[in-house]
Amino acid sequence: MSSFSRSRRELSGLVLASAVCPSMLLAAAPFDEGIEYRQLAKSQPTAAPAGKVEVLEFFWYSCGHCYNLEPALLEWKKSLAPHVYFRRSHVAFRGTVQQQLYFTLAAMGLDERLGPRVFEVIHVERNPLNTPQAIMAWAKDEGVAMKEFESHWASSRVASAMRRATDMMQAHEVDSVPRFTVAGRYVTAPAMNAGSHSKTFAVINHLVDLSRGAGPKASKKS
Repeated sequence: MSSFSRSRRELSGLVLASAVCPSMLLAAAPFDEGIEYRQLAKSQPTAAPAGKVEVLEFFWYSCGHCYNLEPALLEWKKSLAPHVYFRRSHVAFRGTVQQQLYFTLAAMGLDERLGPRVFEVIHVERNPLNTPQAIMAWAKDEGVAMKEFESHWASSRVASAMRRATDMMQAHEVDSVPRFTVAGRYVTAPAMNAGSHSKTFAVINHLVDLSRGAGPKASKKS
């Protein structure tokens, strides 16, 4: 091959590379839809304030996978970006008493402090907390103000929260936990990420960024 032909061929390769590589790079993504995450059939409304992206966790106190995820979740929450709005919802699997416990603690502002303790009692101390009587006895042992606890437990506010949570579970197509929905649209879970907690939160962070980039542009004020 002549030096002219070789140079011409190399030039053609460079031109082709410059034309193809940028689009390939733009198309590249760290995670694949249908593998590490998927989209809901129908996007759901969120409770996030304006300018924030909601990350919603569905969990169950009796779920061993939820218990194992909790330390990684707490670490991830410590480094939440200002534009991320996190909330969680307890599912109604095998009865509703633990769901009622969660929303009672939430109504009292005790879910952040006592939630990890509930996990520990169930999974380490082997107390299932699966009856109202067992829950009342546990709450008393924890030093919870029982009059207030019992009032919230039986309140219409907690009952309404439980109904909304169950409706939301169905709308978000939740059939296993732990599960996350990002921006009311994208779904991921440790089960979709080979059980890796670190990868799951990396996917969540990616979906938050994706949601921010995919959102509608704010209209300019005239």
